[in-house]
Amino acid sequence: MKQTDTNKLLIRNMVCQRCVMAVEAELVKLNLKPVSVVLGEAVVEGEINKEVLSTLNKNLKEIGFELIDDKKSQLIERIKTEIIKLIHYQQEMDGPINYSAHLSKTLGLEYSYLSNLFSSVAGTTIEKYMILQRVEKVKELLVYDELTLSEIAWKTGYSSVQHLSNQFKKIIGMSPSAYKKMHIYNRKALDKV
Repeated sequence: MKQTDTNKLLIRNMVCQRCVMAVEAELVKLNLKPVSVVLGEAVVEGEINKEVLSTLNKNLKEIGFELIDDKKSQLIERIKTEIIKLIHYQQEMDGPINYSAHLSKTLGLEYSYLSNLFSSVAGTTIEKYMILQRVEKVKELLVYDELTLSEIAWKTGYSSVQHLSNQFKKIIGMSPSAYKKMHIYNRKALDKV
């Protein structure tokens, strides 16, 4: 069996299933053969010449995405994508998770390096980015109105309702209960957090 060459493309702002479908459609339009398209990345079969890569990047930018070509930006995007996967797309959390250990293991690099790089390039810490993503997930679950605050805390990996409430109030300016009662529902797009 002959091994086929593949190319991995890292793509900024690809944060949901519709994003995956949109990127896959752009790849197909350019006669590229996607092997896999998941949050933040696409793997395509065969060689990609510079002209096609340039056209792909132009097409992706028109629909809100961007190819990432420098190594530091690629790593930052991988960190963000992994956090989004954990917080927004993991079916169930079994309570609090050690994000630093998970990121280090998944990305194969020391957390201190990841943390320093993220802070210097993204202008915020990994911890603050995770908190903002978790608060967005809490807002989503409050809108659905299917879970108690205790269940939301557990589902989003908080150690307690108090911890969730404190972080939520610090970021949003009101308690989760007050937010729910006000029917504000001003959620942010995941790539804008």
